[in-house]
Amino acid sequence: MLIRIVRMHFTEAGVEEFLDIFNKNMHAIRNFQGCSHLQLLKDIDDPLTYTTLSYWDDAESLQNYRNSELFGRVWGSVKTLFSERSQAFSVEKYIDL
Repeated sequence: MLIRIVRMHFTEAGVEEFLDIFNKNMHAIRNFQGCSHLQLLKDIDDPLTYTTLSYWDDAESLQNYRNSELFGRVWGSVKTLFSERSQAFSVEKYIDL
């Protein structure tokens, strides 16, 4: 299992539009083949910062999503709302207690 974390910093005007985009697409993302979990997290100290946490069966599943029309449409709209560059990385469980 692969965990994808994407931390995004939005402009004040961009937050509401981002939330609208996320709400309209979250079920399609979560139901994309290979995705088993999707969360949207809000930073407790910065109301303009959000993080997505998604679980993927494997790197191929994530890559298939990143190559999809859905990703292109969603990410193309979301990235115009950033106040700074997003941070994205993939991890896997190492120790799980």
